[in-house]
Amino acid sequence: MPVVSADQATVHEIHGARFISYAAPATGSTELCAWRLEIAAGTPGVEHTITREEVLHVLSGAPVVTLDGERTVLSPGDTVIAPAGTRLKVDNPGEQAAHAWVTTSAGLQARMADGSVLTPPWAN
Repeated sequence: MPVVSADQATVHEIHGARFISYAAPATGSTELCAWRLEIAAGTPGVEHTITREEVLHVLSGAPVVTLDGERTVLSPGDTVIAPAGTRLKVDNPGEQAAHAWVTTSAGLQARMADGSVLTPPWAN
């Protein structure tokens, strides 16, 4: 049985956020990817367009998610379902860190505003 213990998770840092990867092709998953997202207090997000559906479930904090220009303040227990092709931005303007559990299908890419494409290792 494939098990990824907490000390085996891979940590990636980009755009002021931490992505702690548990399930991805690198750890044996063939279809799904899952990671814990940590955003420090006062951190602005970076808008990007996602190529796969992404589900973000808030564990703590009050992150602000903007989907295609529609802004929503989230609370612990809230879940956002972002369809493929959506412009997504996750900010944490609050005074405490925000944490979320995020899932998607393997192969996710992010098209950045400048036209560059990010292929995140936690989802590939």
